Amino acid sequence: MYEESSAIELKRQVTDGLKKEVIAFINTNGGTIVIGVEDDGSVIGLPHAQQDLESISSMLRDSIKSDVLVYTQAEIISIEGKEVIEIEIARGTRRPYHLASKGMKPSGVFVRHGTTVNPASDEAIRKMIMESDGTSFENIRCMNQTLAFDYAERLFTEEGLSFGQTQQRTLGIMNEEGYYTNLGLLLSEQCEHTVKCARYQGITKLEFRDRKEFGGSLLKQVNDVYDYLQMHNASVAEFNGLQRIETSEYPSDALREALINAVVHRDYGFSGSILIHIFDDRIEIVSVGGLVQGLSVEDIELGISQSRNSKLANCFYRLKWIESYGTGLQRIRESYAGVKQEPFWEIGPNAFVVTLPKKDLVSLKKDQGVSLNLMGWMKQHETFTSKELENYLDRSKSSVRQLITELVASDVIERMGRGPATKYRVKM
Repeated sequence: MYEESSAIELKRQVTDGLKKEVIAFINTNGGTIVIGVEDDGSVIGLPHAQQDLESISSMLRDSIKSDVLVYTQAEIISIEGKEVIEIEIARGTRRPYHLASKGMKPSGVFVRHGTTVNPASDEAIRKMIMESDGTSFENIRCMNQTLAFDYAERLFTEEGLSFGQTQQRTLGIMNEEGYYTNLGLLLSEQCEHTVKCARYQGITKLEFRDRKEFGGSLLKQVNDVYDYLQMHNASVAEFNGLQRIETSEYPSDALREALINAVVHRDYGFSGSILIHIFDDRIEIVSVGGLVQGLSVEDIELGISQSRNSKLANCFYRLKWIESYGTGLQRIRESYAGVKQEPFWEIGPNAFVVTLPKKDLVSLKKDQGVSLNLMGWMKQHETFTSKELENYLDRSKSSVRQLITELVASDVIERMGRGPATKYRVKM
């Protein structure tokens, strides 16, 4: 005599609801389904048991994902001279199993509580996914399996790269079972993470100028945010002969590297957005998630790379947005070479903040002119006085005195004579 329990389900006949029962058992602790038995345990049998067995096999194969056949065993047994079907179900290792037509959402995922079958909550589904796939965010199966990749496909195509299913599996956008991963979600139009930018009046957060939030594929976000930053990145230009030399308040390489680092290395297990604060004297880029466990600030400044999202980084590398691993912070520093205020970073338990100081374009223009033209001017004069140099540079006496002192100390020029008759010449 059968009796229903948390491990046994009795069914009078094969119905469409059998799929939910199997899913609930395989997602919970396994169990047994007996078909051809009334709820009170009385055996009524199946008049077409063999046909029902074949129907069950097709139903389990075609209607449930992932493959449940390896965890189920169905057979016809005889009880009281009547044929019934007994299905033994083991707990699966690729949970959550779900209706193929519904996907990994509550309407397609079921669990068993006592003798009842209930839809799983979003939180329960996420927990099952992490238990099956591990904790690496980009490798976990995405709960949303209806993703579009219009922007990503266009970028890959422009770089001469294919973006078919084979390539998506290679990149990790899709796993071997054909499920989209969270990496796929990040690169898709349905990406749930955003970048928020805010411009402030002055050097504090007391008064907003404007705010903007960027969404969509991470690839689109990077392009759109970079364009936004460049729109607020003033520049000056001058000519050295026919060559146009342009200098910006913020080095383009520094903006690009800081933005890409924030996107590639953030912890996507947090739902918060990347934050970019634009002040009158600096830009702060705040990425969610501190350093990868085991690394120190000194390690990353030396170029040691341990990406939290290695497959995302690889996609950026394929698109030539990353030139080489572990060089981002070094490139930011190098882009500020010769500038008094250097970029710096602060690291908290769950945040990484890069600060890019704004350059003084007035001083830059003067300094740039000196570096490009001064040597040429000095070489055109056999000797020159400090007054002549003041007139040429259109700078104050004190600043020219300082410049001459530096050039003499650097062994670029030499002093000739003393007092009012002092002259200088370039050392050959």
